[in-house]
Amino acid sequence: MRVLLVTNMYPSPRRPHFGTFVHDEVEALRGLGVEMDVLFADGQRHTLNYVAGMAAVLGRSLGRQRYDLVHAHYVLSGVLARCQLRWPLVLTLHGSEVAVGWTPPLSRALARLADWVIVTSPRVLDDLHMNLPHVAVIPCGIDLDLFTPGEQAAARAALGLPAERQLVVFVGEPRPEKQVHLLEGAVARLQSAGQPVDLLIASGQPHERVPLFMQAADVLGLTSSYEGSPMVIKEAMACNLPIVATDVGDVAGVIRDTAGCYLAAPTVESVADKLASALAFGGRTDGRSRIRHLSGAAAAQQVLAVYHEVLR
Repeated sequence: MRVLLVTNMYPSPRRPHFGTFVHDEVEALRGLGVEMDVLFADGQRHTLNYVAGMAAVLGRSLGRQRYDLVHAHYVLSGVLARCQLRWPLVLTLHGSEVAVGWTPPLSRALARLADWVIVTSPRVLDDLHMNLPHVAVIPCGIDLDLFTPGEQAAARAALGLPAERQLVVFVGEPRPEKQVHLLEGAVARLQSAGQPVDLLIASGQPHERVPLFMQAADVLGLTSSYEGSPMVIKEAMACNLPIVATDVGDVAGVIRDTAGCYLAAPTVESVADKLASALAFGGRTDGRSRIRHLSGAAAAQQVLAVYHEVLR
């Protein structure tokens, strides 16, 4: 099987952390014997890259290249991928594009034009507000070999972090929808009560360094207003790191009743209260044993099953 993957999120030397979950899915599918050609349209670098991406897709469809299908990640990449009709289209919608900003109508229109739609959580499917004949819920899988529990003191020493302070870590880009101000306000509230806690922002880090931050921290904080299936929650679970998060995407289903993990309302007071509970928990969780079914290998098997269904 040969697949053309079209995406506007993919790691590059300039941004090695950008779209690592798409890269990991590609590598896992290659491991299953699928030939994957990646077309990366870096629209964040320049919007004209979308025009170049569309020309590249059209050029391949009019040329001698042979693919069994095209798989697009995110709605704008789907537009590029659907500008050809030679091959079937599988479209993965990750989350915010179906519910936030100007892209929800475009997401619904493109979902009707796709041969199969993959969504990353049941909530993303609900937010599409569509009855699709061919749809699968497949969260992006995590690298269980990379994200592992580790010795906290060693991780802090490697990162140059103080050994005596409690650390709440935020991992990701502090975009507005991430609502990092809630974490900042909650940590400041705990500090004013005399708790020796700091907020650590881990942004723009190479993917292979992210586990160090999770091993070094006492709690992961995620206070987003919207997510599809946030990777950091699954990664923190794989590192046995306690979690405080708002009830977005599939977070509640992933953490379930894991001791040391808490859902918070999107207020400074609630986040501070849950952070205090997570810090008082004082240890590691059993999260890793609870999310083995969310590995990258398992997700790739499900995506491959969709490919076979499309080709049938």
